[in-house]
Amino acid sequence: MKCIAIDDEPLALDLLEDNISMVPYLQLTGKCNNAFEAMEILRHQSVDLIFLDIQMPGLTGLQFLESLPNKPLVILITAYEKYALEGFNLAVTDYLVKPVSLERFIKACNKAQELHQLKTGGKTAREEADFFFVNVDYSLHKVVFADIRWIEGLKDYVKIHLNSSTKPVITRMSIKGLEEQLPGAKFIRIHKSYIVSVAAITTIRKNSVFLDTLELPVGDTYRDTLYAIAGKSGQ
Repeated sequence: MKCIAIDDEPLALDLLEDNISMVPYLQLTGKCNNAFEAMEILRHQSVDLIFLDIQMPGLTGLQFLESLPNKPLVILITAYEKYALEGFNLAVTDYLVKPVSLERFIKACNKAQELHQLKTGGKTAREEADFFFVNVDYSLHKVVFADIRWIEGLKDYVKIHLNSSTKPVITRMSIKGLEEQLPGAKFIRIHKSYIVSVAAITTIRKNSVFLDTLELPVGDTYRDTLYAIAGKSGQ
């Protein structure tokens, strides 16, 4: 996806550029200090996504957005929460409040990518890719979906257990946030603290799932969905 970044604060613009560079499906084609520079770029090239600050001199981000005849996808990034309702009334893809964590930034980008794929008639990002990235020790670590055996949620962290390694990948994010990045046909939530690869399941019992000799509990909320995958009733 071709994107541009607009922010009147040089440090914020540099940080935004760094974050964009970590997302493999984004191509930054322009950095702008104000809305007028962005207008000039849009006159000469098509853009799929705009990262847009709100409080800027001359023309605010919202005024700039209202002026566009053919709006690309827009992710607002601002220090102020008070403009959220107005932003969503303008049909923005997401609204991020500074300082933005890398996890939250990637989540917004994934949302924009899926909307872009739907608009262009392609597959969604999760259907198209066979991997995703998580933040580990201030770096982005690539995880291949097919390599995941099971995932364990631990408050603000998750452990991703892999077939290829005895050492799990540990990243700071919620299990719900990670679940949203997984292809639903390949993974299933079986408990508030556990997600498993459907392909790794060897045995299902009423209150537990086995991945070979590993036994994991099944929560009451998730039992019906689990048995539906197996084509059976959980009763």
